[in-house]
Amino acid sequence: MDKRQALGSWLSGPREAAEAAGVDFGYRGEQLGLPEEGPGSIARPGRRLGALAVDWGLCLLIAYGLITDGYDQATSNWALLVFFLLHALTLGTVGFTPGKRLFGLRVVAEGTGTVTPWRAVVRTLLLCLAIPALVWDRDGRGLHDRLARTVEVRI
Repeated sequence: MDKRQALGSWLSGPREAAEAAGVDFGYRGEQLGLPEEGPGSIARPGRRLGALAVDWGLCLLIAYGLITDGYDQATSNWALLVFFLLHALTLGTVGFTPGKRLFGLRVVAEGTGTVTPWRAVVRTLLLCLAIPALVWDRDGRGLHDRLARTVEVRI
């Protein structure tokens, strides 16, 4: 690699510069032993965000219609509590929320495949903090998934 390529690598990013130097990153989920495509592969960000939007909308609707009378700050707080309960209970029992099921996603544990209730609670608590969900690794897993040792896969 000459100096022009090294100086120009910031345009394409560090990953492309490393691949040009001969580093093989593989596909998303390869380190976890997951297939590259199809059922069991790592969920793509678009599906994950869509499922999150459906779940949040459902929780907001529950908080607006059943708990508070009208939309104000209390509605958002109640919606966050309903979101926490929905995720912790459904992920710890069946492995998906209504939004995840609609988008064909499932949360599985790294080694065993089934998410235990305590892992679901840890994952959901970190997801509610939002910062861990915004930090992703090269497999596309958020920090909340890494700390809870879970993977969101396609069904």
